[in-house]
Amino acid sequence: MSLIEEEPEKRINMAHLSIVGSHAVNGVAAIHSEIIKKEIFKDFYEMTPQKFQNKTNGITPRRWLLLCNPGLADVISERIGNTWIKHLEELQQLKKYKNDPTFLDALDKVKELNKIKLTNYVMQFYSIRINPRSMFDIQVKRIHEYKRQLLNCLHIIVMYNRIKKNPDAPFVPRTVMIGGKAAPGYLTAKDIIKLINAVASTVNNDPSIGHKLKVVFLENYRVTLAELIIPAADLSEQISTAGTEASGTGNMKFMMNGALTIGTLDGANIEMREEMGDENIFIFGMNVDEVEQLQIQGYNAWNYYHKFPELKEAIDQIRDGFFYPQDPHAFKRLVDILMNYDRFFVFADFEAYIHCQERVSATFASKEEWLKMSLMNIASCGKFSSDRTISEYAAHIWGVSPNYARLPAPKPPPEVEPV
Repeated sequence: MSLIEEEPEKRINMAHLSIVGSHAVNGVAAIHSEIIKKEIFKDFYEMTPQKFQNKTNGITPRRWLLLCNPGLADVISERIGNTWIKHLEELQQLKKYKNDPTFLDALDKVKELNKIKLTNYVMQFYSIRINPRSMFDIQVKRIHEYKRQLLNCLHIIVMYNRIKKNPDAPFVPRTVMIGGKAAPGYLTAKDIIKLINAVASTVNNDPSIGHKLKVVFLENYRVTLAELIIPAADLSEQISTAGTEASGTGNMKFMMNGALTIGTLDGANIEMREEMGDENIFIFGMNVDEVEQLQIQGYNAWNYYHKFPELKEAIDQIRDGFFYPQDPHAFKRLVDILMNYDRFFVFADFEAYIHCQERVSATFASKEEWLKMSLMNIASCGKFSSDRTISEYAAHIWGVSPNYARLPAPKPPPEVEPV
């Protein structure tokens, strides 16, 4: 609990100083707050438990639904009015339309138009022709080992290999889009981007794959691009190692726009599941306690490598330069990390992730079931409005109340005498 660290050299512990100097400390999702209290700052919590709170993150529906997805906003307002714009919890009223084929069809048409817009963007900027009727499987976020874009990449390779080995087998067409930026000095993240692009090049230029599978790396991910991507998504990838994502807000944006989530029990995914019901989200993998247990007993990636033939095949292809023949050793360092130094247990969740993705494909093939789940996501997102978040901060931490007085109109600039 000392404010001064002695080793390896004397320095101020800023986290400890912040706790001592603050009247309130909060996490940004329920599980994040529990980890803070029970593990990271356990001693501080035991000394001053009244300081510690939870304030689950939220997003503004004005930008992330009304502005970026006006078609969906109109469909919603036609049924329940437009008061949801300031009171997002009113979207719960949509649940009564779960079995209304007219409403489900309207949701489907909005999604189709949004997917066509994104299809045109990808063609214009990447010259990749994608199938707008395929499942748009999207992971957009900062590139980092804990967010496990590598797990997503392994699934792409597994799908590619399955199609190559059995081209006549039924396959639900899928377009996987990954976007995000790497920190300037984060070499591993840059290697991950390079691998994604190498896999994309192999898949997209293989004529035997056709429109069954396409892969796109979306460059320069930013808010304006997110406003195009998120309304078009069918599937949202939220696959961080349990216990590593504080909350996440991208997961909420996708939920609000009717994308279904495949994810771990991490961050706000847990609270999203509580709101929408377990049957409307695809959960896989270890929970926080299981991750902790694996850390204690020791994680050996080689055991999983030898246990799962599809995993072994994918890793061998990456290591041997199958996806980047011009430099066969380009991903040697990345494979070495996965095999010997992986702190985020990609292989431990591999089998569960692949099986969960098979459930996703089977569900997507049943359009009516998918649309009902999509509606339940939209109708259940009320808790994740930033209005609720800010109200809780105001009431429980800042000690302020809203002031609805209008600001006076700006005065015209004074006249300037010509010199």
